[in-house]
Amino acid sequence: MSIFSWMNDQLLRMQWLSGLVTAGVRGLGLDPASRIGGSVQFFVYDVVKIFILLSVLIFVISYLQSYFPPERTRRILGGRSGIGANILGALLGTITPFCSCSSIPLFIGFTAAGLPLGVTFSFLISSPLVDMASVILLASIFSWPIALAYVGVGLIVAVVGGTIIGKLGMEGQVESFVHNVPVTDADESLSRAERIGFARGQVLDIAGKVWPYVLIGVGIGAVIHNWVPEATISALLGQDKWWAVPVATVVGIPMYADIFGTLPIAEALVGKGVGLGTVLAFMMAVTALSLPSLIMLKRVVKMPLLVAFTGLVTVGILTIGFAFNAITHMFI
Repeated sequence: MSIFSWMNDQLLRMQWLSGLVTAGVRGLGLDPASRIGGSVQFFVYDVVKIFILLSVLIFVISYLQSYFPPERTRRILGGRSGIGANILGALLGTITPFCSCSSIPLFIGFTAAGLPLGVTFSFLISSPLVDMASVILLASIFSWPIALAYVGVGLIVAVVGGTIIGKLGMEGQVESFVHNVPVTDADESLSRAERIGFARGQVLDIAGKVWPYVLIGVGIGAVIHNWVPEATISALLGQDKWWAVPVATVVGIPMYADIFGTLPIAEALVGKGVGLGTVLAFMMAVTALSLPSLIMLKRVVKMPLLVAFTGLVTVGILTIGFAFNAITHMFI
């Protein structure tokens, strides 16, 4: 346990980095306990930590993912049906480090290949909502129980949502051009050097897409952490406020960011006493129901299916948010 604690503190939480940043802030003549000094410390520490972890994790995950290109994933899912197929689709979504918009082309490919609609939606929900990188990052900021709980509830939303959509028989609500997209098999016999090159390219590509959102998220988190009074946050999103979860969900939908950009905001909100369920609802709304992704999805599915998808995911997020707030309130 002492070895695990050391690895968790030094490799994930990077306490050594926190010490270096704190010393650097003092070297600039700033007090880390002051608002300005604390904001600088929060911003620099979180940005550096997130990008170190992000680069390492995306490289490892992408290297493993090179063994499972979309065509191979399609063959794994092909021929399966029932809730088992939805579970498998949701699990496969966790190994794809994509945002919601990046997942839609894969959704199109899977649908064109004839996979059941419910299975493709389980994948579509799970892919941006839960991935292996987010587990590690959540654990680095909060704790392993919270990280695993987030993964568990995310998979439940994906499996239940996909299963219900499959039962609704809405195959005719997919735009006709999707079924005419050509499906080709890719060469999976890559060399080790090619897989390393693929993983390096994924790091550069994903980091190049998410860095603005990480900086914005950390900046917002620094402001909340050091400048917004706890009483103000509690009045708006306190655990005793019934509207906290719905408000957090609605606020999250217009935003467009990966979980990497929402984590610093979540960290600051939890530090101000916001309920865990409220924070999870916000994170899930940003990653699974962002407005840009819904606009893109509208191009490939018809309105009844889009409404069903949005409604099911929203109900799932609200249920999880209220449930987590109630459970954590019982033990506080």
